[in-house]
Amino acid sequence: MTSEASASSEPRVDLHVHTTASDGWLSPSDVVRRALALGLAAIAITDHDSVQGIPEALEAAKGTGLEVVPGVELSTDVSRTEVHILGYYVSCEDPALNENLLLMRESRLVRAQRMTEKLSRMGLPVDWDRVQELASGASVGRPHVARAMLEKGYVSSVAGAFDQYIGTNRPAYVERYKVSPVEAIRLVLASQGLPVLAHPLSISNLVPELASQGLVGLEAYYPGYAAEETHFLLDLASRYGLVATGGSDFHGDARQLGNEMGCVNVPLEVLEHLRARRVSAGVQSRA
Repeated sequence: MTSEASASSEPRVDLHVHTTASDGWLSPSDVVRRALALGLAAIAITDHDSVQGIPEALEAAKGTGLEVVPGVELSTDVSRTEVHILGYYVSCEDPALNENLLLMRESRLVRAQRMTEKLSRMGLPVDWDRVQELASGASVGRPHVARAMLEKGYVSSVAGAFDQYIGTNRPAYVERYKVSPVEAIRLVLASQGLPVLAHPLSISNLVPELASQGLVGLEAYYPGYAAEETHFLLDLASRYGLVATGGSDFHGDARQLGNEMGCVNVPLEVLEHLRARRVSAGVQSRA
């Protein structure tokens, strides 16, 4: 199976979806409505460093037949690159998880403000109040700075803002608080969740170590992955006893072209494998 969307009538899922609780453009309710319109069987709400959109999504999906998997995406750091850990079926009420997520969100806020200060010194002033307005009360992040830059005409696209100014190692980039991948895995496990390595193709060398530390799966189905790349990741998952998951990384904007919800053909059996891992771990369903 490739990462291309399929016309198959088999039930499909999308296990990597963002909302306005982090840097997505659609509210959790609107995300549910779009998933229903697309005929998806299940979605996972995986906002960056936030579980705040999950209750609204669960409420919106009641009585519809759509399964909403409570999730999160944790940003972690290794040498000169970011590693993202997805957590599925996390407990949204877990105190340790929420404490760490709050630290991460506060760090995003400080980082975004410092970026606007850097941009101003570069002759590209961006109004901080406008950045916060664009976040609509959710976690402020780089995409909101990028959107403010786009409004000002400094860049021609949100992606351009990242590529030219606020992406890693670019002139206005600012570091923020992060945990290590192993710490993120432990955090997800402690909240009774299942940790999965997001978009792992360029960091597949990390899989052996992370698998030994409790990693449950890796994202084999992802937009832009060629058939041979998906097959490589499927083999890698099999070699280390991991669940091969997948999703669109949907944000609802033009920052990542080709990331429409449901654009990756992720079969329902992927979710069934995750459920089986929960049962084997003795975790009761909370959804």
